[in-house]
Amino acid sequence: MSKEMLSALDVLETEKGVKKEVVIGALEDALTAAYKRNYNQAQNVEVTFDQKKGDIKVFAVKEVTEEVFDSRLEVSLKDALEINKAYEIGDEIRFEVTPKDFGRIAAQTAKQVIMQRVREAERGIIYDEYSKYENEIMQGVVERRDNKFVYVSLGKIEAVLGKSDQMPNERYEAHDHVKVFVTKVENSTKGPQVFVSRTAPGLVKRLFEQEVPEIFDGTVEIVGIAREAGDRTKIAVRSTIPDVDAVGTTVGPRGSRVQAVVSELSGENMDVVQWEEDASDYIANALNPAQVIAVQFNDEDNERSATVIVPDYQLSLAIGKKGQNARLAAKLTGFKIDIKPESEVEFVDDEELTAEDEELQEETEESIAAATDDVDGDAAPAEDDDAATDDDVKETDEDTEE
Repeated sequence: MSKEMLSALDVLETEKGVKKEVVIGALEDALTAAYKRNYNQAQNVEVTFDQKKGDIKVFAVKEVTEEVFDSRLEVSLKDALEINKAYEIGDEIRFEVTPKDFGRIAAQTAKQVIMQRVREAERGIIYDEYSKYENEIMQGVVERRDNKFVYVSLGKIEAVLGKSDQMPNERYEAHDHVKVFVTKVENSTKGPQVFVSRTAPGLVKRLFEQEVPEIFDGTVEIVGIAREAGDRTKIAVRSTIPDVDAVGTTVGPRGSRVQAVVSELSGENMDVVQWEEDASDYIANALNPAQVIAVQFNDEDNERSATVIVPDYQLSLAIGKKGQNARLAAKLTGFKIDIKPESEVEFVDDEELTAEDEELQEETEESIAAATDDVDGDAAPAEDDDAATDDDVKETDEDTEE
């Protein structure tokens, strides 16, 4: 049995990737439990496995005491000194108690426990391996589906694709090859569980990294993604180098790069927009392909909100089908966006302007009236002065004639 055990350990380490030390530790624990259960032994039993010879030995660990109350746990100082004169009270002595028929009993019990430990070790290895792929793309093969999940094989493990993570315009059949985004890896009592998605915004980001070298190396940065999976996605990009056109680089020659992502996502529309530090410019870009006349921010509101003015003929385009374009733009920019046509805004401005003009006219008329009254009051003394001047002139003329 010893040679067979050593050979089995080598096979497990080679084929399963389970370290020999892990299996030996599990084996010793299993044999200890088996001995205690079958021989009604106390908790002071140790089982050792010789990695060179493959021998299994059982030891009872007893404490040296002055007086023995339980022979299974204690040994007298007198008996201990006969074994070795160096023993003192409190020391522990290991006595071999390996039964002759222990091999058969131990083998039956140890097999189940060893297999369990091996499975646990394998689960740990799988978890460590796949946890590295969290938030990354993996290529998988659809194995089966039920009412809740689509099960995708990723090699050593079967990942689950929930309903909310399935594209509404896709149907997954057995043996289909599909790229999935690993959203979460858990190490549960049932073993490692990998959750994947086809609707996560991270999938779009990783696909662009695969198709656009400048995004992968950081020359072009993806700032934000707003996605309604299966229908439309808006992605904001910026360049870390002034001479590089972020949007043009991402789209690629004749749209080849973005088209590769669209094909992978079963025809999902892609809007690539330029990220701008100025919020008004960013909002205007986010509403692409609609034209924007002006963006006004509502400073009185605590929420980040803005009113966007667009030409009348662009209103439906700016809002989009069922409000999708405006909804994605708001999600991308982080602003609550209210879209108004140019004519409506002009009508409101004309009313406000007329009211201001009427008020200004009334103030002007009152000012003119007040000024007229002041002029009339000061004019009377001036007429008296003129009259006095005329009399003086007449008197001067009379004096001259004389």
